[in-house]
Amino acid sequence: MGAAIPEGAQRRLEAWRASLAVDGRRVPGFDPADGGAAARVLLLLETPGPDPRPGRAPRDGAPRIVSRDNATGTARNLARFLGAAGIARADTLLWNAVPWIVHAPGARNRALRRGEIVAGQALLPPFLALLPRLRVVVLAGRVAGEARDLVAETRPHVMVLAMPHPSPTHVCTSPNVPARITSVLTDTARLLDDE
Repeated sequence: MGAAIPEGAQRRLEAWRASLAVDGRRVPGFDPADGGAAARVLLLLETPGPDPRPGRAPRDGAPRIVSRDNATGTARNLARFLGAAGIARADTLLWNAVPWIVHAPGARNRALRRGEIVAGQALLPPFLALLPRLRVVVLAGRVAGEARDLVAETRPHVMVLAMPHPSPTHVCTSPNVPARITSVLTDTARLLDDE
């Protein structure tokens, strides 16, 4: 399974995430059910979507997190594809290329602006440095895919794979999309097994 993570690694990861919110940005947390700083697979998505329950706090009062358990079609698809590939949840960390919520409260989803994408990419090197066991980065969709060279340069010994974004909008466009997602995540599981 690999070496244990250094003491305090999870605390440093959470402190980094919290530091992103100091200027008022709304930055969802990491899912505590995922691997956190011990993750071997980073699945990089685009940006947190609009609040599925605008104007209302989550039922349990907890802050938003980036999770396959969220009540969205993208999260449901991710849970299904990751489960089918047999990738252990403790091996994964879900995050976004632009990690803050760009939508105004109650607004609908919108395309990311170039400046937001560039700002998100600037955060990737320090973020990747906080994941000592990382072996595979899966870039999901066009925006995350733009970080391919940066990820490869920052972590040259990490395998970088790309797949379509798992949102229902993309998954339903062609039977090739779910097949490509399945193929990439199956390859990811195989890479972890070969370790």
